[in-house]
Amino acid sequence: MTGFWSYLFRRVVASLIAVFGVATIIFLMVRLLPGDPARVIAGLLASEEDVQQIRVQLGFDRPLYAQYGIFLAGLGRGDLGISARTSSPVLQEVGERLPATLKLAIVSSIIATVLGVAAGVVAAARSYSAFDYLLSVVTLFGVSMPVYWLGLVLIILFAIDLNWLPAAGADQPGAIILPSITLAAFSVAIVARMTRSSMLEVLGQDYVRTARAKGLSTVRTIAVHGLRNALIPIVTAAGLQFGTLLGGAVLTETVFGWPGMGQLLVDSIFARDYPMVQGIVLTFSALFILTNCFVDLLYAWIDPRIRYG
Repeated sequence: MTGFWSYLFRRVVASLIAVFGVATIIFLMVRLLPGDPARVIAGLLASEEDVQQIRVQLGFDRPLYAQYGIFLAGLGRGDLGISARTSSPVLQEVGERLPATLKLAIVSSIIATVLGVAAGVVAAARSYSAFDYLLSVVTLFGVSMPVYWLGLVLIILFAIDLNWLPAAGADQPGAIILPSITLAAFSVAIVARMTRSSMLEVLGQDYVRTARAKGLSTVRTIAVHGLRNALIPIVTAAGLQFGTLLGGAVLTETVFGWPGMGQLLVDSIFARDYPMVQGIVLTFSALFILTNCFVDLLYAWIDPRIRYG
């Protein structure tokens, strides 16, 4: 087995172990939520017999280890269970909501990467200039601003006052613009700061000074000798931010009424829908782990000096 395939096999095994660990933690944590899910589903006016019947149907009357065994067995078959709130398969509902969340996360990730890398490169090329100081202030605000606050500000400004864009939903043209900008704001700041730091380190190397001494233009020096050699930490930051964007979509989708998994997760938590909460959080975790694995595999393509062994 070659070095790459051996590394890939180890990464897949490690990812499966991580998913198993996450599934176990999710199973235990959702059962620590206060309240009786059977009572919530049955309603406050339901009789104790009806509540007990729902509890039996959902398997909540069984010992914790028995529930855990059933959960793992279903997970091994690709069965995430039945929603206690809608009585539909969890996998079906997650599959219906997942495309909207992925669309929002991908668009936000593209915005964050393009703007963050561009701003970071310019700031590094003009270090300690007015633009560099301005970027520091902007990134500080980007990291500090809560997602829900920024979303409400954008809704008031562009949807209510100016009436340029829709305030909620996903059916109207341009509906993705406000939620994607809101979701990308934090990641733009992170990617920009990482790009600036990495570029400053690379631009101080001897081969960059040699390229400048040979008469190469500033743009060519930065693009060919600077940015290319600074990509490893930038790609790592961008990949991690994609996973963060998936988690941040929970608040963004709630603010903008975006029909994705984040809004479904909030509704399921309030309804004490254990199977749905487990399925959504597990899906988010698996996507984050898969993103990290993909980023690790990109390293050899970006830098041919990296060998997997």
